[in-house]
Amino acid sequence: MRRRTDIAYSKVSVKAQTVLPREVRETLAIRPGDTVRYRFTDNGIVIEKASESDDPFAAFTEWAGRNDDEAYGDL
Repeated sequence: MRRRTDIAYSKVSVKAQTVLPREVRETLAIRPGDTVRYRFTDNGIVIEKASESDDPFAAFTEWAGRNDDEAYGDL
């Protein structure tokens, strides 16, 4: 399936953060709160939308509150 463009760009901030381009979010159906997986291959890095079962921290729901997000969100 060919998309509007075959390439997309985003800049990395001083905090090593980036915004996924709209085309990437739409193609992968990524919404706020979703988890993104980075898979390392011999040809580069593949970005995929991860399922909830892929989240290694899913078992630690006791740390999934607003206070924790505020305290540790910028790490």
